Amino acid sequence: MSAAALISSGVILLTVVGIAYGGTFLLRVVNGAFPANELQRSYFRAGHAHAGVLVILGLVVRLLLDQPTVPEWGRSLGDLVLVAAILMPAGFFLSVVGRDPRAPNRLKVLIYLGAASLVVGLVAAGVALIVGGAALS
Repeated sequence: MSAAALISSGVILLTVVGIAYGGTFLLRVVNGAFPANELQRSYFRAGHAHAGVLVILGLVVRLLLDQPTVPEWGRSLGDLVLVAAILMPAGFFLSVVGRDPRAPNRLKVLIYLGAASLVVGLVAAGVALIVGGAALS
């Protein structure tokens, strides 16, 4: 792995500490210490869960793609999983800000952009691993 990839992966791994700390916010919401309606509670839970899972998945994808036979385009597109780890949680949290929203706002589009990023990143990573594996044969 290159020095830049190692440093950025270290930074990404440290974000998991922030995500874990965000769990304390979620506990305040669930315990009623932070006022939130049912829509907000649902979206906050989804945002927190997606953040944690997608950051770890993005790091695993990075490790899998760090093989000499894997094409460079696969490494680049595989990082879209990490982009999804930003977009989707941001969409869940930001689309329900405010006092007692009845429906998500327009920032909900970030959820869909994140989902598209996730799909493209995973498909590209999968294909790049197959191509890289075939090159070893």
